[in-house]
This record gives sequence, C-alpha cells and structure tokens, in this order.
Amino acid sequence: MNEQSLSVKDAIRERRSIKMFNGQPVDREDLMEIINVAVWAPNHGNRQPWRIVLASGAELDALKDLIREYAVPDWKELSEDVLAKKMQKFTTPGAYAFVIMPQDVRQKERYEDFAAASSLIQNMQLLAWDRGIGACWKTPNWIDNPKFREALGVKPEERIISMLQFGYFDTIPNEKPRKSAVEIVTIFGEEK
Repeated sequence: MNEQSLSVKDAIRERRSIKMFNGQPVDREDLMEIINVAVWAPNHGNRQPWRIVLASGAELDALKDLIREYAVPDWKELSEDVLAKKMQKFTTPGAYAFVIMPQDVRQKERYEDFAAASSLIQNMQLLAWDRGIGACWKTPNWIDNPKFREALGVKPEERIISMLQFGYFDTIPNEKPRKSAVEIVTIFGEEK
C-alpha cells in the first residue's frame, strides 16, 4: 500500500485536473484502495448515496468502444485518422470510474446526496493525486443517453453524476488563479 506523501493542504493546492494522459494503464488494486478511503466522505445520515462502475483492465477496451458509440455517433463515417483524433481524449486514460447516485424524489435528500457524492469524487481525485495518478471529472451530455445508461447498468431511479478519467501523465498543467477568501467572503453584519 502506498503511504501518504502529501499533506491534505498540499494535495488540495497541488492537484490538477489532468486531460492529457500518457496511455499507461492504472492498476485496479490502486483504484480499489483509493475508493476504500474515499468512501469516508461526509454524507447525511450515513446514506452513502453512491456506487461506482469501474473499468481499469481487460474491460477498458470494451468501455472505450461503448464510449465511441455515444461520444462520436458518426464514427463509422470517419477516416481512421479523424476518428483517432476525436477519440484521443477517451483512449489515453488508463481507467474510468462512473459515479452513480440515487435520484431521491425528495429535493432536500437529493441535494444532500449530490453534495456527498461530490465529496466522494473530490476524495478520489485527491487520493489518486497522492499516488501520482491524475484524474479529470467530466460530465459529457451522452452519459444521460438511455442506451449508454443501460449498457452501464444504471437503474431508472439512478443518475450518473461523474465520468472520472484516471491515468498517468507526463506534464502537470499550470495552476489557474482562484479567488481569495477576501474576494468571496462577506462577514455577517458587514456591508460589502
């Protein structure tokens, strides 16, 4: 097991969304260890409103074929070069995790569950970063396609809230500026 090498502060500050992966596979056991820790995300009433469909080994090629069907619906009409270019952002990650949550009919619980599942996703990204594995949280429109949902085994009362791509990378993107606390905080009782 990989020992933590980054402080929480460093992991939060240094993590970047990786979009350019180098194609190396990501070991399923590493991802399972990441998920085993990530599930400690805060969640209301300990509902743990999530499940994950993971692809990181032999099944990865079949998932990429499925993604091709929905991400590039006209793929059969394209040249190999054009198709390869359109699929590059889907073929270079070394693993995928689709985070699925229940769609509670009660609005308050649905919002709480979404917040909890988002915390799980952030935990997964931070834990992966600590192991030198990049991640990118994506929500392409086609993940809601009924046939794609069916192929992933998503039930009618569930929603895919994230397609997480995992992989190794050669370049760390530059940091993008963030607003400071002074810019986003209003002290109660003071006018801004």
